[in-house]
Amino acid sequence: MARDRKPSRRRNRVLAVSVAALVVGGTALAELPASAASLPKGHDVSSHQKNVNWSSAKAKGAKFVYVKATESTNYRNPYFGQQYNGARNAGIIRGAYHFALPNKSSGRTQAAYFVRNGGAWSADGWTLPPALDIEYNPYDAKHKCYGLSKAGMVNWIKSFSNEVKRLTGRRPVIYTTTHWWNTCTGSSRAFASNHALWLARHNSADAGSLPAGWSFWSFWQYDNSGSLPGDQNLFNGSQAQLRKFARGH
Repeated sequence: MARDRKPSRRRNRVLAVSVAALVVGGTALAELPASAASLPKGHDVSSHQKNVNWSSAKAKGAKFVYVKATESTNYRNPYFGQQYNGARNAGIIRGAYHFALPNKSSGRTQAAYFVRNGGAWSADGWTLPPALDIEYNPYDAKHKCYGLSKAGMVNWIKSFSNEVKRLTGRRPVIYTTTHWWNTCTGSSRAFASNHALWLARHNSADAGSLPAGWSFWSFWQYDNSGSLPGDQNLFNGSQAQLRKFARGH
């Protein structure tokens, strides 16, 4: 996903219905894995994309989008309203995500801030569950896991998840990479049974190995640019299953 706090630069970034893990073939990934063409296509945006042309995104095939709402407890995407409400008005299923900085405050505190500033959920069929973006620290390369032990990171994520569940009724989707997850949580299997996986793996013909515990991904961010604004994503199911997932079934 795009880091949109200063200094600004690009960051390399369980489903409620039962769908099999997708295996796609091919060599180079131009935009969309050929054998995944039937899956709902979506994207994610932040302030980096500014005011998005949602009618254009819809015309280009966007079925869903995740919009960055917050980071830590002192940042809110200034374009959030235009992006989040604009997507809904264009007929695109949308959800909000929070970029975690576990070294700044507790998971519970950041979850509460997120929900207050756009991370809510309703069973209207148009709102994806809140998402937690957790990955290597983009601000301090020496503390890639934010200075937390593996157990401490697991507890931080649990705290965030529990508060989101308490406030919204949904467990958050977890966005991460396999490498970060296995490195910083010690390959924790504590979340796979009740948290949808949003996997980041770019410029690849398939989603590759999954973080410990998960047997399939729900969303796959497969590239950081393409026909849609922001990062390019797929949903691992049909359009009807995507709508069902949004409703909480």
